Amino acid sequence: MRYRYLFPPIAIPFVFLFLLLLLLFFTILSGIVTAAFQKLGLPLPVAYSLFLFSLVGSFINIPIAEERSYVPVMRVREVRFFGITYPVPYFDWAEQKVVIAINVGGALVPLSLVTYEVVRLYQLGAYSALFRMAVAVIIAALASNMVARPVPGVGIALPTIIPPLIAVSLAVLIGGQYRPLIAYASGTMGVLIGADLMNWKKIKNLGAPMVSIGGAGTFDGIFLAGILAVLLV
Repeated sequence: MRYRYLFPPIAIPFVFLFLLLLLLFFTILSGIVTAAFQKLGLPLPVAYSLFLFSLVGSFINIPIAEERSYVPVMRVREVRFFGITYPVPYFDWAEQKVVIAINVGGALVPLSLVTYEVVRLYQLGAYSALFRMAVAVIIAALASNMVARPVPGVGIALPTIIPPLIAVSLAVLIGGQYRPLIAYASGTMGVLIGADLMNWKKIKNLGAPMVSIGGAGTFDGIFLAGILAVLLV
């Protein structure tokens, strides 16, 4: 009698190893992100909840705008010559719709956290900290805009390590006792404003049917810039 296996028996240990590595990766990632949130003064349950919300929100994109652009396309027309039909390719322009969305985990979570901290500082009367945060965000946004490059078919590309280094430098220079908060705000909002919003007009010419701000979720530049900046400060 011949036995047929849905999976070869030797593959079972590899499946368990993969699941174990996935669980280990999730544990390490959650620990790193939670530690960064705790440095911002958030309690452990809130920090862990934000991490889970960021992870789940990575799969949710909310459309916020629609742009139209014209892209070159190749068409074929028929030409008759001495009774013989020849296909002749030619270039034409076609209208393309580009949907611009914002990712919940990669953009809305950092934006919500920074907004919460701004309101908290305002209620505490920490106007000096708010002013320093605004200055840091403006400088980080200008620096991010200088190094950000639109990549056709992909989106706005930005070296991952540059925004955290800028945010850390600003936090050390002007952060004072609010260094983690200044680092997080300038790291996240610097990328969001400088790389994405300041390149808004260029997004529609990237040739992609949809562009998501923070679309990589917990692995997007906006999210990672804030987390790395807080850990490095």
